[in-house]
Amino acid sequence: MSAALESLLDLLDLEQIERDIFRGTSRSAVVPRVFGGQVAAQALVAAGRTVPAERTAHSLHSYFLRMGDPGAPIVYSVDRIRDGRSFTTRRVVAVQHGQPIFHLSASFQTYEEGLEHQADMPPAPDPETLPTAEQMLPRYADVFTDPGVMDRLLEARAAVDLRYVGAPPFANVGTPQEPRSQVWFRTNGKLADDPLLHVCMATYVSDMTLLDSVLLAHGRGGWAVGDVVGASLDHAMWFHRPFRADEWLLYDQESPSASGGRGLGQARIYTQNGRLAITVIQEGVVRVPRD
Repeated sequence: MSAALESLLDLLDLEQIERDIFRGTSRSAVVPRVFGGQVAAQALVAAGRTVPAERTAHSLHSYFLRMGDPGAPIVYSVDRIRDGRSFTTRRVVAVQHGQPIFHLSASFQTYEEGLEHQADMPPAPDPETLPTAEQMLPRYADVFTDPGVMDRLLEARAAVDLRYVGAPPFANVGTPQEPRSQVWFRTNGKLADDPLLHVCMATYVSDMTLLDSVLLAHGRGGWAVGDVVGASLDHAMWFHRPFRADEWLLYDQESPSASGGRGLGQARIYTQNGRLAITVIQEGVVRVPRD
């Protein structure tokens, strides 16, 4: 296991300070605020720790309310909304400096048999044939306005092996493309056999690239290039089938709409053998900076 992955696992291992109250630390992201995927994953950890182990997360719905301060702890307060015969519902509020910065509702279910069908996995190359972040990012060092951005991008992705199938948004600035993007990802090391951990790790990664397809549609390079200003607004996930975040997962993303200073991304995450594991939808602020 890489040191970066160990550090990320420590970040997700929240301190319990009272019944249904947890505290987490943060670290700086590529931009000077708490990474949204971190807050969502930590909130899901908090919710999951109040649920019987035999009930696994099947969905989450969340809103990003305020920018998080990476220099301050985050307190997660869990409300036990409902414990039914098959489903458990939890609500989590993340608080910093006395104000809520994030709100999550999550539902958990006891496994049961049922009807089965799924959308087919789209074609994608073998992830082992694609360049790693360490191989790919230095090619585009000259497009980043801040010389420290590339190092921060590499640091942010050190715990997760994330490989672009096509060119990232910052590779073709000024050239609009089809609003679709694919990446393969897995953790840089083996994870414990804990279903909640794998779901939380996928939640963490899901916020890294989902709005790339919005940027591609308009030939924008992204926050690292400085030709858009953005932040996540809301984030929803449905966990359909068991998966492991330490094995290759295909993140197939597209953007059906952008308007009103917002962009919508939707995606499906497949296991390498073609099973649909997760559906993700996110809307974010995507604004063109004013002169």
